[in-house]
Amino acid sequence: MTADRSAASAGSIRINGVDCPVPSDPRVSLLDLLRETLHLHGTKKGCNQGACGACTVLVDGERIVSCLTLAVQYAGRGVTTIEGLADDHGLHRLQQAFIDHDGFQCGYCTPGQICSAIGMAAELKRGLPSHVTQDLGSEHMAFSHDEVRERMSGNLCRCGAHNGIIDAISETYAEAAE
Repeated sequence: MTADRSAASAGSIRINGVDCPVPSDPRVSLLDLLRETLHLHGTKKGCNQGACGACTVLVDGERIVSCLTLAVQYAGRGVTTIEGLADDHGLHRLQQAFIDHDGFQCGYCTPGQICSAIGMAAELKRGLPSHVTQDLGSEHMAFSHDEVRERMSGNLCRCGAHNGIIDAISETYAEAAE
């Protein structure tokens, strides 16, 4: 689920389906806009240097680290945070899979992991190769644990829930990739 890009005006950012004004201070990072101004605390401030992935959100369906980007860059675009994934029918299926597979322990990295995995699945579907992709000429991108591990390597979990995270992602997206 991603916000509709065309619906946001040039003076606003559509965040989880709601138009928000672009900050008047062009130095405000997207992460600080989300957390400090909009009080969307699901997106975490980890290293604040783009290395841990805790602040990963989706912009028009593509994953980015929000700590390294300025909010003003996303005027007229759609941002989806962890809060925007669930709907009236319940959790996003990947959120439920994380629970089912114990894909989190402290939970600090979980929102970024989930947003990143959704973006990663879209990359696989579009046929974008990774560093471990074996057949670059194939029209069908293989979904494997190696691909998932490589593509999720920018999101760190210091608690050791990696196996549960990979299992949750695999359960959710392996079938769709076939």
